Amino acid sequence: MKAPGRRWLVLLAGLASVAAMGIVSAVIGAYYYVAPGLPAAETIREIPLQIPLRIFSRDGRLIEEVGERRRILVTYDELPQFVVDAFVAAEDRRFFDHPGVDYQGVLRAGLNFLASGSLSQGGSTITQQLARDYFLTRERLFTRKLREAFLAYKIEQEFSKQEIMALFVNKMFFGQRAYGVAAAAQVYFGKPLAEINVAEAATLAGVLPAPSDYNPVRSPANASMRRAYVLDRMNELGFITDEQFDEATAYPLVSQLHGTANDLSAPYVAEMVRREMLDRYGDATYAAGYRVLTTVDSRMQEAANYALRNGLLQFSHRRGYRGPVGSLEGDLQILQRPYEEWPDELKVNLQAYTNPGGLSVAVVTAVNDDNSAGIVLQDGSRIVLPWRGISWARSFIDSETTGPAPEKAGDVLKAGDVIYVMPLKGGGYALAQVPQAQGAVVAIDPNDGAISALAGGFDFSISKFNRATQAARQPGSSFKPFIYSAALEQGNTPATIVMDAPVVINSSELEAVWRPVNYSGRFYGEQRLREALVRSMNLASVRLLLNNTGIGNAVRHLAPFGFGDAALPRNGSLALGGGNATPLDMAQAYSVFANGGYSIKPYVIDAIIGPDDEVLYRAGPSVVCRECEAPANAEAGAAPLSLEQMAEVAMSYKPDATAAPELYTGVGLAPRVISEQNAYLISDMMRDVILRGTGRRALVLGRRDLSGKTGTSNDRRDAWFGGFNADLSAVVYVGYDNFEPLGPGEEGSRTALPIWIDFMRGALKGAPEHALPMPEGIVSVKISKSTGCPAKASDPAADTMFEIFMADNVPQCEIVETPTDPFNTAETPESAEDETKDEDEEPLF
Repeated sequence: MKAPGRRWLVLLAGLASVAAMGIVSAVIGAYYYVAPGLPAAETIREIPLQIPLRIFSRDGRLIEEVGERRRILVTYDELPQFVVDAFVAAEDRRFFDHPGVDYQGVLRAGLNFLASGSLSQGGSTITQQLARDYFLTRERLFTRKLREAFLAYKIEQEFSKQEIMALFVNKMFFGQRAYGVAAAAQVYFGKPLAEINVAEAATLAGVLPAPSDYNPVRSPANASMRRAYVLDRMNELGFITDEQFDEATAYPLVSQLHGTANDLSAPYVAEMVRREMLDRYGDATYAAGYRVLTTVDSRMQEAANYALRNGLLQFSHRRGYRGPVGSLEGDLQILQRPYEEWPDELKVNLQAYTNPGGLSVAVVTAVNDDNSAGIVLQDGSRIVLPWRGISWARSFIDSETTGPAPEKAGDVLKAGDVIYVMPLKGGGYALAQVPQAQGAVVAIDPNDGAISALAGGFDFSISKFNRATQAARQPGSSFKPFIYSAALEQGNTPATIVMDAPVVINSSELEAVWRPVNYSGRFYGEQRLREALVRSMNLASVRLLLNNTGIGNAVRHLAPFGFGDAALPRNGSLALGGGNATPLDMAQAYSVFANGGYSIKPYVIDAIIGPDDEVLYRAGPSVVCRECEAPANAEAGAAPLSLEQMAEVAMSYKPDATAAPELYTGVGLAPRVISEQNAYLISDMMRDVILRGTGRRALVLGRRDLSGKTGTSNDRRDAWFGGFNADLSAVVYVGYDNFEPLGPGEEGSRTALPIWIDFMRGALKGAPEHALPMPEGIVSVKISKSTGCPAKASDPAADTMFEIFMADNVPQCEIVETPTDPFNTAETPESAEDETKDEDEEPLF
């Protein structure tokens, strides 16, 4: 080589060395310039991600996620390989090779800077993006890029590539409130991350550069373009084959927003939990990653949801058809063509209707000669609505009146009508409508107050008002058992005779003159307490309160059941449920009878678990414990057991709280509020309500352990049924939110009881019968039906029956013996007519 050439080579080499040294010096200088402000990479482990509140049933099924950001954390091992490949192809093809900063990307960004004079977002690796999202801002400054690069290097020294990828996919924003790839899979595709395919993975990876503009819900066109780019890159890098590329490219892009993948519908419970969590933790409730385990049993909750919706729909059928919810305008001949050929505008109009309460939206395409109707559902499927699913639709006139029964389908439907339909158990669909009446079902465990199921309305999206806990309404005759319990406490018995006759009371609290009446308008004369309760006699109940019990005594007796002042008016209407109570209040109060006389408090949160899996709260309810009560005949100062005696009873010894109080330290015991005998007598009388009284429809359940009571308030504004066995106390309420009357014939036995039956059928399926056993201190005595007194030998057999009493409160009637007539001089009637006759069952109040 000639000397000049060598000189130039040496010069270039020297310049390169100087440049290299300059670059190294610059890098070192830059590092020391920004290093003091760089956080330690390991602090990423300490920075909590915003994770929504998650609410679960007691058997672990997800009820709801509550929070601004939807996020489901996943580990690297839970990521399908093609999901990892999609992000690598879209964001950082050399991710598994570079040390956090890709020099090739830096060179590209540098050349772009020299060409355009501005910094671009290009050149950032996955690690750099992670550093920026955890520690930095998105401002386009050279110093920010330097800090980003050095932080990325530090992160690579602290974490493995797999850990970095997991941090990245859990941290990033994907639009539509979805943070993290697993939440994005649920939001955009309605499925867990493990179930998405290559095309869907490419869609998610393509969203990241501009989540608000590239997500498939906001812009299907942009999302499709980005998906094509990612799939092309995956194919170029050998992550997918040509066949997989073609299959993914042909896969349809879905533009639909999905909610949380809830396993169990209990939105009213979720709202109760959200409010309580907000009181405890403030705004951290929505982002700190709390998990709440509720007391809700998923099987019972599903039964409550079904029973309430089905019962309200049946009620709505009886009140008349209000017509279609809308109609489609234009050329209706298009409805006869395949759904795929319908104009987009027509499809959009149909899709705009919501689906409350499990109902489906459909449009009528034709009314057929056989009185069926052709309909198309929102998903485009065509079905036939048979006449049996239409024939119920008498026209609605007002709350009291319906029109005549329709004679043909054309009397109800026409082409273009947008209607609701409901699926039938036997297959097919029937015409339906959203009920205007509302209701509630609530069930609690009588042994500790755990809420096992709660449905507060037909559909939470329509109304968030929780009727189970917020609807304080008149419970009507369903309140009577509490009055009868108070009467027993004042020395009355199930055989006490009360007069069912007109009552006229001057009361400034009620009316100038208050004249309660029986539902039938009839009077029944002298009645035993058991019969008065079984047949729900109003006048007998008022007299029982005023004459045999006393209002003050009743109020003092009932307050420990859990009733507030609003439920306990200090006047005669107390006997007829004239106060206000919620369904939860009633279920709580019925639990006192179900558990043998103890007061429990309802609760719904069983445990709260923090973001680090620590138990922050565990419910400690007061529990029913009969064995914990000191025996009534325990002797004070009894000598302790000898060692030999202890050995004999070691396996069977169950010390109560008096004998061994240290065993019960920290255990809350439910207080006894009525005697076990009182609770048993009322439960037995309420069992007769189901066996032969106003609740006898419940016999269809085929169980003998159920007790219950119907209730209807004034003018039929509220319909109730409450009932229980030893394991479950459940109450059903139905009524209009605006206090309108339910309509003719709508009483507790017709409107609320069928819902209770449907619920208990599902809730107690497979459960053995469990009624509390007869306690000590109860005796059975043969009595006269007509007098309630112990029967005499001379009483006709038809006028006698066995009744149960508290052993210390058996009726002591004065017996007047008629002198014998040895000469048979008394006149004997030619015929004696048995005056005992079966009365019609008295409907509820």
